[in-house]
Amino acid sequence: MKRVVVTGMGMINAVGNDKESSFKAICEGKCGIDTITLFDIEEFSAKIAGEVKDFDPSTVMPKKEVKKADRFIHLGLKAAQEAMLDANLPEDLDMDRFGISTGSGIGGLPSIEKNSIILENRGPRRISPFFIPGALVNMLGGFVSIEHGTKGPNLSSVTACAAGTHSINEAFKTIVCGGADQMLVVSAECAITGAGVGGFAAMKALSTSNENPKSASRPFDLNRDGFVMGEGAGSLVLEEYEAAKARGARIYGEIIGFGESGDANHITTPSLDGPARAMKAAYKMAGEPKLDYINAHGTSTPVNDKNETAAVKELLGGKENCPPMSSIKGQIGHCLGAAGGIEAVTCLMAMRDSIIPPTINYTTPDENCDLDIVPNVSRKAHLDVVMSNSFGFGGTNGVIIFKRI
Repeated sequence: MKRVVVTGMGMINAVGNDKESSFKAICEGKCGIDTITLFDIEEFSAKIAGEVKDFDPSTVMPKKEVKKADRFIHLGLKAAQEAMLDANLPEDLDMDRFGISTGSGIGGLPSIEKNSIILENRGPRRISPFFIPGALVNMLGGFVSIEHGTKGPNLSSVTACAAGTHSINEAFKTIVCGGADQMLVVSAECAITGAGVGGFAAMKALSTSNENPKSASRPFDLNRDGFVMGEGAGSLVLEEYEAAKARGARIYGEIIGFGESGDANHITTPSLDGPARAMKAAYKMAGEPKLDYINAHGTSTPVNDKNETAAVKELLGGKENCPPMSSIKGQIGHCLGAAGGIEAVTCLMAMRDSIIPPTINYTTPDENCDLDIVPNVSRKAHLDVVMSNSFGFGGTNGVIIFKRI
């Protein structure tokens, strides 16, 4: 089977507008969650989120073109530009063999909300002609592929909070099956809107610790009360190993296993069985290696964190066999369909720098979440094999395992 490696990365989120500043802030335990500024929150029960700050979309596309694309596309373009530059690709690539795989949970929700209001108040003739092409989830791949000239497979995963990981898995499969030599992976999300926050709040899924936004997202803590919305994008360049090695590429890591599963249980409540089966599939494919670190889905919701802990213990045969596991959602919030991409970049940088990011805001232990979650402070550690988990509404699960080369 062909080997697939990562040679370029980029990300943007609530604590940084590039991969280096973001990762540094995540490891320092800085929190980008604060009171929402993107819309009027007066009537909302949840008033906090991890917004991307100081980002000007005209820096990633011409100013006159900005209105043609939703914010999630702007964020995706930013991460993709960084990843492509980071990969230092040769100019003579066969772009017919260079594909793209994108992911988003919701896509252009701000545009959907805005144009629905226009329809209601001003009529159908006032809807923007850019609404549909700027809001469709797969248009993230459309805009990015046009910018970078990728003419290979153009794929899109729309699998809620597992979309980012699934988009990496799809790119991996494409290269392994011979459909492309290189794949640019981009996952992006911007759902911090009235409809997005109001919808999740109506489900009682969001934290309402509005008075203390910096400590509201508390993965694995006994007093966790729901997730906090985040936004951002993550991007990776994947290449066939021999080709990357031949051109002298810097290699961040190799994908050695992935797993996917469905819960067939409940549309919103996660099961234990589904995530466990996805982890087992990835672990088996990877050859059952010693795991040095697990990046948890770790949403700060009561059910997910308990079930994920139990699933990891089931995978590895008990607490005593489990490596450190942490969640970065306390720092940046839950970026939904972008979470898997951002967290994959974080895993690879953790392996590069031999450091485990902390789970911040951990003050009160929960007997159901009793693994080593690297509480509050990052930890130096040599990492050879890392695993990242992503689980989404609808019972859709994705897991990926990276190895140092």
